[in-house]
Amino acid sequence: MRIEGENGAPVSPGSSAASNSSADEMIENENQSLRDRVADLEKKVHEQTDEIMCLRSTLADVLRRISTIEGARALANNHAGGRATPTKDTVRLRHNNSDSARDVSKRASSYLPGRSPSSTQIRAKEAQYNGEEGIVKMYLRGRPINLYVPTPMRETYVPNGPSSSPPAKLKLEWVYGYRGRDCRNNVYQLPTGEIVYFVAAVVVLYNVEDQMQRHYLGHTDDIKCLAVHPNKLLIATGQTAGHDRRDARPHIRVWDSVSLNTLHVIGISDIERSVACLAFSKADGGSLLVAVDEAPDHNMSVWDWSRGERGYKLLETKCSADQVLAVDFSPVDRSTIITCGKNHISFWNYESGMLAKRMGVFENRERPKYVTSISFTDTGNVISGDSNGNLLIWQRGGNTVYKMVRGAHDGPVFSILVQKDGGIITGGKDGRIVEWDRDLERTGNVIEIPEQYGSPRVVTSGRGSQLVVGTTRNCVLGGTFTFPLRPVMQGHTEELWALAPHPGHHQFLTAGYDRTCYLWDTMAHTIVWSKDIGEHAQSAAFSNNGEIVIIGTTSGRWFVMDSETREMYSQHQDGNEPIQVLKFSPNGQYLAVGSRDNNIYIYQVSEDCRKYTRVGRCQGHSSFVTHLDWSADSQFLQTNSGDYELLFWNAGLCRQIAQTSQMRDVEWATQSCTLTFATLGIWPEGTDGTDINTCAKANQMDLLATGDDFGKIKLFASPACQQRARCLEYGGHSSHVTAVGFLQDDSRMISTGGRDTAVMQWVVSSNSSSSHR
Repeated sequence: MRIEGENGAPVSPGSSAASNSSADEMIENENQSLRDRVADLEKKVHEQTDEIMCLRSTLADVLRRISTIEGARALANNHAGGRATPTKDTVRLRHNNSDSARDVSKRASSYLPGRSPSSTQIRAKEAQYNGEEGIVKMYLRGRPINLYVPTPMRETYVPNGPSSSPPAKLKLEWVYGYRGRDCRNNVYQLPTGEIVYFVAAVVVLYNVEDQMQRHYLGHTDDIKCLAVHPNKLLIATGQTAGHDRRDARPHIRVWDSVSLNTLHVIGISDIERSVACLAFSKADGGSLLVAVDEAPDHNMSVWDWSRGERGYKLLETKCSADQVLAVDFSPVDRSTIITCGKNHISFWNYESGMLAKRMGVFENRERPKYVTSISFTDTGNVISGDSNGNLLIWQRGGNTVYKMVRGAHDGPVFSILVQKDGGIITGGKDGRIVEWDRDLERTGNVIEIPEQYGSPRVVTSGRGSQLVVGTTRNCVLGGTFTFPLRPVMQGHTEELWALAPHPGHHQFLTAGYDRTCYLWDTMAHTIVWSKDIGEHAQSAAFSNNGEIVIIGTTSGRWFVMDSETREMYSQHQDGNEPIQVLKFSPNGQYLAVGSRDNNIYIYQVSEDCRKYTRVGRCQGHSSFVTHLDWSADSQFLQTNSGDYELLFWNAGLCRQIAQTSQMRDVEWATQSCTLTFATLGIWPEGTDGTDINTCAKANQMDLLATGDDFGKIKLFASPACQQRARCLEYGGHSSHVTAVGFLQDDSRMISTGGRDTAVMQWVVSSNSSSSHR
């Protein structure tokens, strides 16, 4: 065949091929040049994004510091020390006609649709006062309780008369504890340098370098999960169901980590039981939020979270019949969502308002009982860890295994962290943190976490090469592969009951069912010492000089221990039931031991509080002893029991005082009994006699604090002898508040939550708005 050129001259096939090849090379060169330019532009965009992130974090840090300074000044004006903690919308002044629904219903473990608070409310009888005899009769669940009015008040006392506002208020200063025992992916380091995590109903933002905490207090019950927006400033947290009130239904809150202002409240009518896990989208800048409910069908919902105050639900679908442990968006494919949990890993594609699901295919590999963790590489591949200790890589866009590393850990892989350079760090139940290169080859760097701190539940990046680790024993650790991990925060791991403020120092002791006693320093916010006593602890008390601490256990045994050296001097046994309460007499000569076997045991104290000789046993209660107080002259006791009794005793003789009217003018050294004339006003209308667990009077102020079954702390003016006395109410705990106590100078109050395991430290400052109602 003849081929001609433009001038008609013949052109050989060889020259035509060369011309085509040259054109192809030019096109390829242009394409390569375009690719290089696009790559350069992408690099510049990423650099500018990093610069913007840096500017945002710097601005956030500046705003936080300004807020801190302003808060410190405001606190100084109230003549009380401590760091500022925003507490907007967390304090409520309750008047006589306030809504009692939040106090009526016994604490529920979950929200019951269709059940109104009023359906469980039993309207209480009004207290009746007999002026001739000086007796006021109050009712708890219809049961009458006679209380004797002090002589100076007999002529003027009116049960429903006006009451004063409490003379002081509280501000949350520090929270000890972290929830790692049953939650995942809940520790992050923000660009401001703060570590964000949660415990009970509080999200803690902790700046370790500045030794300062801030607290987000918008939640009303247990927080179960946390997600940080790609801009590193916004945070989403999800909670479980609580009381039968709208604001305590399970929901998600999106809030600003700088101002601590709530921006959106999502899913109040959509989430049935609890928010198990949630995540922001990444590839589109975080416009979407995915959440998984802990209800039986484990429904997964996708939200346009920024549309309106309540967000907008784009879709909802059944995720899995089995437990779901984690959910996450792909960082490169905006429509890809991964979920994992018991017996599954699922790959979801979100398009046109629909979710398409593909189950992960393990082919001939062993199928794990649980897929326990997921993460993404920078190329979009999925890395999963499972209960067999294996790591698997799933090819981007597919649902089959691309690569497998057997035995990465001895047991479940709890956490997978992909670093900016592509390196990978994993944490497992075996207590090891292992470093891998981007091809999942071991680098040789391994951290062995000491057993006392538990296993790494979550591993996240800190500043520089620092790692921040949350553990299964409720610890937050910080360190590197070069420098050993050290505790940043520690806490109890099981139900917490015992609290004893030190009589001479800014310290307090806590102990619980985890068999561990901690002595805390309120100024340094650190643990002075800890000790494993080998038994579940129920109660504690310091001797009057602070040199000895007594620990009561659930087995009826109590220990005598040196408060500095932790040396055990002796142990004693009183019955086989829990030791509910321990208290030294004001003169230090006696120790009263209240037991769940209905008895109070009296001991004579000698040899610098190291020797205890039983004097006798006070018998007369028909139910277990709950609280007791010594009289100021160390002669008498007043005690409460589980069936709402108030009894009085001659302590030296161990005899009940039958003529209780004789005790109306006795001065009491403490006020821990919840059923007395001085505490008549702490009981809300329709309450159960067990709803208020703890009560304490300040040492120098006429101030009374209580803790109840609904996670609330309330402050009253003391004595609170008018029905439904005026009070200030504070949230933060998500379980029954088991103990409250003031430090010796009343500068701070400590509270402990039962199953939430949290210990909270509150600054006490004067209340300038205190007045009569």
